[in-house]
Order: sequence, then structure tokens, then C-alpha cells
Amino acid sequence: MTPDEKTPPTGHRRAAADSRAAADTALLEAFGGVRGMVDTTVPGLVFVLLYTIKRDIHLAAIAALGLTVLLGLARLVRKETLKHAFSGVFGVAFGAIFAMMSGDAKNFYLPGMLYTLGLAIAYILSAIFRFPLIGVLLGPMLKENLSWRTRNPGRFRAYTRSTWAWGLILLAKSAVLFPLYWWGDATQLGWVKVALGIPPFLLCVYLTWIFLAKAPPPIDVIAEMEAEEKAERERERSKAEADKIADPLLSEWTGQIVSEARTESADRQPPRH
Repeated sequence: MTPDEKTPPTGHRRAAADSRAAADTALLEAFGGVRGMVDTTVPGLVFVLLYTIKRDIHLAAIAALGLTVLLGLARLVRKETLKHAFSGVFGVAFGAIFAMMSGDAKNFYLPGMLYTLGLAIAYILSAIFRFPLIGVLLGPMLKENLSWRTRNPGRFRAYTRSTWAWGLILLAKSAVLFPLYWWGDATQLGWVKVALGIPPFLLCVYLTWIFLAKAPPPIDVIAEMEAEEKAERERERSKAEADKIADPLLSEWTGQIVSEARTESADRQPPRH
């Protein structure tokens, strides 16, 4: 085997590097990145910290909700995406309302726990039914849409494995938290939930990155559609130019044929006496 056969062409290596960079960016963007982790973790930390010190559900809930709103406003000022901030505000708001209405601080964490459990089940079911949610989420960001389902089996497997990883890790997190919700106290549940906020998320993102790094690059269906549209425009332009050239020639040929036919017809008529 020659060195050229062993080493991929520079263009292919550059394309693969660009694909991995795009995948890394899309992965961080899809799941909120560092700011998303802060938005979802810090309010819960504030709640459990204040409740541990003051034992005041209302104070802790209002402080957590106020911090979440401030984080959302900070995103708004910086013109950043608000989708993760909105989810954080709604989650903390529901938790604060449940906790204050029930008088049980553990209910502050219940909406987030139910969301995590529901998400775990959705991931697992989507992997079982061969429509992995990670692919559905990342496909449009990587400009491949759903082409991986029929045209790129390597990425289909990577997305399926990633989806299984997210589902099982979130399910394991729920298996730890719900027994504490039922049988533990609010302080224990709060600190464990804060501790399980970032590490499982980072593990899921890391495993997804590993699976996608080993998979074939995405098929850029957006570029394909643009190339097809450009080729169609070129064909239409070429046809129009050909018609412009052909129309005068056709008219000239038609005139010659008609003229020759008239001449032949006149030559065949008998002379008049």
C-alpha cells in the first residue's frame, strides 16, 4: 500500500475536521452548553442552600425563582437564545408553586424529576422504535436532517447508541432521586439532586461525542438541494440560450423550405397559351 493510499487526502481530512467541529458546536448548542448547566443547576443550589439554613420554603422558593428570572434577563440582554432560560424559568416556577402550596420543600424538585423521567422514557422508546431522538435533534443542526435514517447507516447506529445512553443515564438518575423523594427529607433530596445535575449531563454529552466522532460524516442534504437547484437553473438557462439560437435558424430553414416548395410547384404547372 502506497503512502497516498494510507493517508486520506487533505481535502477529506479537512472536511472530516470541519464535520467534527460542527458536530461539537451543535452538540453544545442543542443541550445548552455551560450556560444551560448554570441556568438549570444554580437555582436548585440556591433553594437547597437557603432552605438548609433558614428552613423557610417561601424564602428559598422566591429566591430560586428570582435568580432564574435574572439569568433569563441576562440572556436577553446578551441576545442569546432563550429556549433554555424559558425551560428553567417554567421548571423553577412550577416547583416553587408546588412547594409553597403543599408546604413540602421536596415538591420544589418534583417537576424537574418528572421531566427527567419522562425524557428518559422518550429517549428509550425512540431508540426501540428506531427513531432516535438525538438524531432528530442534531440532524437539522448538522444540515443532514433525517438522511441518516436511510442513507447513512453508520450515523444511524451512532444516534441510536447516543439515544440509549441518554435514556439509561437519565433513568438511573431518576432511580436515585425518586426513592429520596418518597423516603428522604428535603435537604437530602436537594443536595443529591444538585450533585446529580451536571455529571450525568456531561457523561451523556461525552458519550454522544464519542459515538458521533467514530461515525461517518453527515450528509449535507442542504448543500445537495442547493446544488440540484443550481444545476436546474443552469439547465434552464442553457435551454433558453439554445432556444434563442435555434429559433432564427428554424425560421430561416422553414422559409427556405416554403420557398423551394413554391418554386417546385410553379415549375410543375403547365404553361398557359
